[in-house]
Amino acid sequence: MIDRIQAMRTFIRIVDTHSFTRAAQSLDMPRATATTLVQNLEALLGTALLVRTTRRLSLTPEGAEYYDRCTQILADIDEMEASLRHAADHLSGRLRVEMPAAVATALVLPALDDFHARFPNIDLAIGVSNRPVDLVGEAVDCSIQLGELPDSGLVARRLGSLEHVTCASPDYLERYGMPNDLDDLARHVAVNCLSPHNGRAVDFDFEVGGSALNVKVDGFVKVSDEQAYLTCGLQGLGLIQPARIAAQPYLDAGLLREVLPQWKPTPMTVSVAYVKNRRVSPRVRAFVDWLAVLFEQAESVDQDLSRVRQLMRGLHPA
Repeated sequence: MIDRIQAMRTFIRIVDTHSFTRAAQSLDMPRATATTLVQNLEALLGTALLVRTTRRLSLTPEGAEYYDRCTQILADIDEMEASLRHAADHLSGRLRVEMPAAVATALVLPALDDFHARFPNIDLAIGVSNRPVDLVGEAVDCSIQLGELPDSGLVARRLGSLEHVTCASPDYLERYGMPNDLDDLARHVAVNCLSPHNGRAVDFDFEVGGSALNVKVDGFVKVSDEQAYLTCGLQGLGLIQPARIAAQPYLDAGLLREVLPQWKPTPMTVSVAYVKNRRVSPRVRAFVDWLAVLFEQAESVDQDLSRVRQLMRGLHPA
């Protein structure tokens, strides 16, 4: 008799990890057992769930639908068990999250010790990139997204806003001078940041008279990665407009200098997104609630990272 719950959990883990071997290792079972469980599940359902080749593993249309239903069913089971136990220590399982580099490296990762202290049995798999994420196709539980959500199949909870800053290295300013107003940007050079959505260079933007004003500043280098963007700015290759939480340590150290402070870049909304009509599991809800507190504290201390870390430690006293 097939243990259907175990088989569903194994199937989900295989899809999440894109590998029978990695799934079996994470579930502490032989690979042959994982293979047998899925084969028995397919036999019971009378349909193929996975397409296996030597190069890749993918879902059949029936497998994609079954994966989505299994996720909801197991989330319901986890939620029911958690409500009966009434203890955060009993929240467990794997949580796959995607987030932009600036948010991850400057805010979330430095505070993860607090999350682990609160929920020691939750296993986090964090993807760090600025690319668009297919939550369903990539089996991602939730993602932190900047700006408006491009996918109508997602719902989101607003976490806060991300302030950006216009800045440049001292070497760059020595060569080109300090711009005094927005018209001065015509004689300056920028490091152009490529949009993850369309691959085009993103214009600089400023709040002027309560409205957003886009300003095109040409440059000779274009990058798509936040850290590469900062590195180019630090090397004096042009003006940049990074997230303040990513740039603040370099501003504090004098390696970058803020320019045009009277015209601030437009803040960008930060949200955490889920798949519409998918029940949110207790561990996802716990992570999102923790994120909301983290962002609230970050906004209340002017993005000072050392004070953010101190506050997060205070949220979980020893």
